[in-house]
Amino acid sequence: MKIVVIQTAFPGDVILTLPLIQEAKKYFGETFIDVVVIPSCANILNNHPDGAEIITYDKKSGDAGIVGFLRLVSRLRKKNYDVALIPHRSLRSAMLAYFSFIPKRIGFDTSGGKSLYTNVIKYDRTIHEVERNLQLLSPFGYQHQKKIFPSLYPTDNDRQIVDVFISENKFSSDRKIISFAPGSVWNTKRWLKEHFVVLAKKITEENISIVLIGGKNDEHLCEEIQLSVSSKNIFNTAGKFSLLQSSEIIHRSQLLLCNDSAPMHLAVATKTPVVSIWGATVPEFGFAPYGENDVIIQTKGLSCRPCGIHGGNICPIGTFDCLEKISVEEVYAAIRRVLLRFPHQ
Repeated sequence: MKIVVIQTAFPGDVILTLPLIQEAKKYFGETFIDVVVIPSCANILNNHPDGAEIITYDKKSGDAGIVGFLRLVSRLRKKNYDVALIPHRSLRSAMLAYFSFIPKRIGFDTSGGKSLYTNVIKYDRTIHEVERNLQLLSPFGYQHQKKIFPSLYPTDNDRQIVDVFISENKFSSDRKIISFAPGSVWNTKRWLKEHFVVLAKKITEENISIVLIGGKNDEHLCEEIQLSVSSKNIFNTAGKFSLLQSSEIIHRSQLLLCNDSAPMHLAVATKTPVVSIWGATVPEFGFAPYGENDVIIQTKGLSCRPCGIHGGNICPIGTFDCLEKISVEEVYAAIRRVLLRFPHQ
């Protein structure tokens, strides 16, 4: 059997699609599973034993428009897939599978292109996204019995790059590491920069180093935090490490402090405890950290929350209470609890 998984959303969504790929490979045995992702997500699948080919679709620039779409359709047609699994709920993703003449096309009933599917699966809002995605295998009789975690496979080169970073910055072997991921695509999901600074100052005064994690879009934010903390024990990797390299440094950390963003799911995949801060969005959407001992910090009791599925660039009512009311002391206390629970992580 030849399967293609179409998931052209953000990195966090691709990480949460990995259990679907892993279970499909296990369930069907000798099968080829290709994956269509945007270029910035391709690194997540590098070296993954359950994916055959990573097919990139640059829908924002290089492949944007009808010409790029038809070029990809032509490429997918030549593959003669038997099945398309489509966790991405866009019309374009449904059209890719339909016009590629894939005979069995399975996606969710919330998709703009559900009429193009051969099998429409109910998008169950009461369960985690990992479990929702696994339901795309239900037409084949699959039923998941336990939690399935995403798996990541940094290469030897990825680990060597992190080794060099650790060595060059003279990390002490007896000094704990905490990773901070202060960024997010959406402003209303970012805890205040000033709070990250105050917290980082407090933590670096202890026997703990902080590594700032993020992509190119987070470089400026992380640089500002590092400069404001002004400590030899805070290091900035934003824009310098790939996603798999970031996952490796998270793996070597005692915990990750983050917003509702992709690094949270990297940490879950590496079995690193998470302390996550939630603003505009809520864990009930099904994208919460998936580990047994992960901590969620949020301001409850606000009638305005959640204000959107993804968050936004500005607070719709101008208060930003959801994040401003989360204090440094509350987050610090959560971090201390995790460190006490897992002192040798």
